[in-house]
Amino acid sequence: MLTASPDQHGDLFRAFPNSYGTLGYSVRLKIELEPVKPFVALRHLRFGSLHNMVATIDRIMETGGLDGAPIDYLDGVVFSADESYLCVGVQTSNPGPVSDYTGQQIYYRSIQHDDGEKHDRLIVHDYLWRWDTDWFWCSRAFGAQNPRIRRLWPRRYRRSSFYWKLMSYDQRFNIADRIEKRNGRPPRERVIQDVELPIERTAEFLDWFMDNVPIKPLWLCPLRLRDDDEWPLYPLRPHRTYVNVGFWSSVPVGPDWPSEEGHTNKLIERAVRELDGHKSLYSEAFYSPEEFDELYGGEAYKTVKKTYDPDSRLLDLYAKAVQRR
Repeated sequence: MLTASPDQHGDLFRAFPNSYGTLGYSVRLKIELEPVKPFVALRHLRFGSLHNMVATIDRIMETGGLDGAPIDYLDGVVFSADESYLCVGVQTSNPGPVSDYTGQQIYYRSIQHDDGEKHDRLIVHDYLWRWDTDWFWCSRAFGAQNPRIRRLWPRRYRRSSFYWKLMSYDQRFNIADRIEKRNGRPPRERVIQDVELPIERTAEFLDWFMDNVPIKPLWLCPLRLRDDDEWPLYPLRPHRTYVNVGFWSSVPVGPDWPSEEGHTNKLIERAVRELDGHKSLYSEAFYSPEEFDELYGGEAYKTVKKTYDPDSRLLDLYAKAVQRR
């Protein structure tokens, strides 16, 4: 057992993010915690332009606020090219009424409004878990957003861990594809991805996505590295803002199926790479070994792997992230 920190086995510490258990497993973690206030006051800001929305993200990330007011929390949702929202939150101790999205109300639907901004309040616990009741919006695939079904769906099963079990069951027995076949439709390709784009290329990616991929909504979450150390297996640049774009759904298989798998996933991978972005590896990936080495550590990964797993008791990253399909 090793202790990995910036000062002890620093090469392993920096390579651990995005290694997906191929360099070892964490059995104990020391993390920083941030004090929070009991409530979060939210404003949902509507935009008719993706470029204006991304520019506002950039301004908030650079200044830490908007229109002179500090911002503690920020994410966004894209419903279409002319309807997107930023959800800006501020911690507060002021008591008052709060919303509850663990019952019949659905959080992502509460964001939408006609113009300007909409206000909301949550206790901080519900804010941290606000997406989980409906797995963002993916619970609709199971009928859990149908009001009649929702009333009968036990609350303890309205959570992402249960929906994952349903997804695994579907994959194991090909239930969705069997339904598609019975209805005279082709099978569907899973497109479940989170990608990071530099802020200056994000609007360009969103424009491309709206024109080429029939999936909506999309989730947006800006991020930066905290210090000057880079992650060799996920090379984000220090002091640069990125935007995580998350999309989780399925589309009809491509024109060359079944000889070619992952048509839409490959299109997205290519677009992300061309825009200097990166893709998280928790779902399907279709890179060649050469592309993968260039994007995810290459020789740096092989050096750390040889040092800490010289007998290759664990799969390497390419085998686990790509070949495991």
